Amino acid sequence: MTNITLPAPYKILDVIHETNAEYTFRVAYDKDNIKYGQFFQLSIPKVGEAPISVSGKGAGWLEFTIRKVGRLTEGIFGLQPNDTLFMRGPYGNSFPLDKFRNKDLVVIAGGTGFAPVKGLLNYFYEHPKEIKSINLIAGFKDIDCVLFEYDLKKFKTVFNTIYTLDNTKVDGFETGMVTAHIKKIPFNTFKDYNVIIVGPPIMMHFAAKECLANSVEESKIWVSFERKMSCAVGKCGHCKINETYVCLEGPIFNYTKAKDLLD
Repeated sequence: MTNITLPAPYKILDVIHETNAEYTFRVAYDKDNIKYGQFFQLSIPKVGEAPISVSGKGAGWLEFTIRKVGRLTEGIFGLQPNDTLFMRGPYGNSFPLDKFRNKDLVVIAGGTGFAPVKGLLNYFYEHPKEIKSINLIAGFKDIDCVLFEYDLKKFKTVFNTIYTLDNTKVDGFETGMVTAHIKKIPFNTFKDYNVIIVGPPIMMHFAAKECLANSVEESKIWVSFERKMSCAVGKCGHCKINETYVCLEGPIFNYTKAKDLLD
């Protein structure tokens, strides 16, 4: 019987310096069992572990985009190509891909919240006939915090994009929080559509409220909610909100459920 809590060693293939605080680690992985929106527990022995969403996948590799925020991530940032990173997973549910096909899709992402949805966006970039349209709003604090510059450029050639910086003006970017730009999405022209919102809890809260103010139905909104996950298998209780274990029932939630989980 497989022990689902036992991490295994994986080789780091590449390290991409996205910003001073966020790196993307490409790790050798030869299984085809990953769905968009799932996460792994990444660890360094005797240091710790943390849940990290998959930000990209390809033949023989996975990518994880990590922000340096503590002892574990500081240790991971010290790793180089050919070093070993320990992982267990994948865990959690995924974005309902079948519900998105042949419909309009709106994606609203803030900061590192772009990571869990980037793989899904790449899927539709590579399979444009499977989606009616994509409207993408991606917000970052400032120009030094912009992630995935290559992907942002290519998405702009196919999707309807709004890239925004919180308080600064830079060519190619709007100014203001993502919530300020939601009203620009032509919801009234869509017959059947879905909305994905990913980012810090407060950003998701106000972005969802703004969508509702623009006549979006609650059932059409999906969020990725990685609140305080620890064991990933529903045993430690750290992520439990009322009767919901985020690691087991999430991290992807429909807003009809998520509205009672967002703090």
